[in-house]
Amino acid sequence: RLADTYQVRHVAPDILLFANLGAVQLNYGYGIEACRQAVDMCEADALILHFNALQEAVQPEGDGDFSNLLQKVETVCHALSVPVIAKEVGWGFSAEDARRLADAGIAAIDVAGAGGTSWSQVEMHRAPTARHARVAGAFIDWGIPTAVSLQYAHQAAPHLPIFASGGMQNGIDVAKCIALGANLVGFAGHFLRAADQNGVAGVVELAETLTDELRIAMFCSGAKD
Repeated sequence: RLADTYQVRHVAPDILLFANLGAVQLNYGYGIEACRQAVDMCEADALILHFNALQEAVQPEGDGDFSNLLQKVETVCHALSVPVIAKEVGWGFSAEDARRLADAGIAAIDVAGAGGTSWSQVEMHRAPTARHARVAGAFIDWGIPTAVSLQYAHQAAPHLPIFASGGMQNGIDVAKCIALGANLVGFAGHFLRAADQNGVAGVVELAETLTDELRIAMFCSGAKD
């Protein structure tokens, strides 16, 4: 019903565009064809499979069967014509996670570490009972911080592009992540708030501000272009 809202390639034909599915859905009926459809629907350059085990675990209705998931991820990696990216959602990947994902054929890793949006806390606020809210709230400090997870992934899978996201505040954080080995750096909440408060102009202003901060940080640290 909302498929057409994801068809944005005609608006920005030359941008890097990713499709996104929950990895656990491979254990709940999604297969290679569903992955292809997600990519084709938005003419994506790659498919992200996000791993949100904690979020699913604290949801009363969550999909918690993560058993043998890497085997299915490997099948998808070999079957699709576009790269498959593994993404955490706010708790970071360990070094062992990164090694296993690389062995499964993942083309890049977004560590999405602790420090930004906490989906366990989102689930706390939407919990149907006080007990569910208390369980979700207990995990407020859970996860591997982005800077640590970034180093784990870079060391465990040095041949893969590594993306850093989770708690980025400004362009200086971007420079720090690049120094730690990140190939790309991601923001989410800041752009959502900018769009909500000031629309397109707010998003453009934020992007230009982050770019200025990054350039100055790189210049002052003596980094090359």
